[in-house]
Amino acid sequence: MNEFLLVAGMALVTFAVRWPVLTVVGRIPLPQPVLDALKFIPPAVLTAIIAPAVFMPGGALDLRLSNAYLVAGVASALIAWRSRNLLLTIVLGMAIFLGWRLWW
Repeated sequence: MNEFLLVAGMALVTFAVRWPVLTVVGRIPLPQPVLDALKFIPPAVLTAIIAPAVFMPGGALDLRLSNAYLVAGVASALIAWRSRNLLLTIVLGMAIFLGWRLWW
């Protein structure tokens, strides 16, 4: 029962924090500079999630070739840049990651 109450409480807090903002923003027009700035939020959040996992998989900065996360991340970035194909990037990135971990 405690887990249910915990999940329900987290859902309630998340909803209570976001709903008023979405309600207000939905009724007033936002200035163009604000709309332009909002476009940078997804890449910033994605970078904030991925960068620590790639550069610090063990909790400390690791730029060695034995860091499979770094090798696969760089390879995936190059594949995405050249191919512009999300599925290919994911499949090859995972294959490189797994292959590098098995090989190293």
